[in-house]
Amino acid sequence: MRVTPARLATWATCPRKYRMTYLDRPAPSRAGAWANATLGAVVHNALRAYFELRADQRSPERAATLVREYWKSDGFASPEQAGDYRRRAQEWVGSYVEQLAPDAVPLAVERWVSAPMGSIIAEGRVDRIDDRHGEIVVVDYKTGRHGLRVDDARQSLALGLYALAARKTLRRPCWRVELHHLPTGTVAGWDHTAESLAALQDRAEQLAGELQAATDEFELGADPQAMFPVRTGPHCSWCDFRAHCEEGRQAAPSLPPWALLGD
Repeated sequence: MRVTPARLATWATCPRKYRMTYLDRPAPSRAGAWANATLGAVVHNALRAYFELRADQRSPERAATLVREYWKSDGFASPEQAGDYRRRAQEWVGSYVEQLAPDAVPLAVERWVSAPMGSIIAEGRVDRIDDRHGEIVVVDYKTGRHGLRVDDARQSLALGLYALAARKTLRRPCWRVELHHLPTGTVAGWDHTAESLAALQDRAEQLAGELQAATDEFELGADPQAMFPVRTGPHCSWCDFRAHCEEGRQAAPSLPPWALLGD
């Protein structure tokens, strides 16, 4: 079956949310935009547009301007809060590109990769793929309020699958994966081995097998509550389907859509 990291992560977090996201028709209504998601999308769009420019058109000032051009205020508490975070994002992106080599040219930006591996076809869109000394490096941008650790890169199922899919799609060695945290300007990277990538692939195949078995039973008329049980936790506070899940509402408090921005 075809799987993306987002699909696997949704299943692992809460099978009920997986059912509501991918299977229920008509699909249940979703909550409104979250400010942190808006912020992340703006930064990703600005960096994509930046790397699509000719090298002689790139500068920290141009990168900051692109943030303004792509800016949206969905989910923010007020125009003032949105303006504050727009300025922050402009500073993050400007400082980030200033640290890059002037002639840095990614091998690919927002590249869709897809490759069979074992019992699954893993696919997804990679933020950036760099060519470093003949090997490719998977780069993922992060704008969350918390800094990142090496373990975040090492244990990331998404990055592992992207590395495996990228190496098969582009037919180049790929061992290194990196999380670039723009608010702090830091990089959490990890150099995988054949064994560590195999372990992540095994995990992906296990999750895919679980969700496929539940989906098959669901399509044959099995009880959806049994096949896709709720899994509650702090994540229930920002679930898109909170309004349709009584257990989730009881498990975690409601949050305003700007709560995950941090200070």
